[in-house]
Amino acid sequence: MRIGELARRCDVSPRSLRYYEEQHLLQSDRHSNGYRDYPESAVESVKQIRGLIDAGFSADTIRKVL
Repeated sequence: MRIGELARRCDVSPRSLRYYEEQHLLQSDRHSNGYRDYPESAVESVKQIRGLIDAGFSADTIRKVL
């Protein structure tokens, strides 16, 4: 799924998803046109990441947990 659909399904912004990727918390495949493609499992990953961020964990700690 593309970034907009993942953002809608997880109720986060596309910018947040790009940040999670920059921090190596989330992975996507890239098409030749630069579009990100996420697997269905990314929905649960993003929900887990959001829960850990909301609990006050840093990106470094989340990376270790995941």
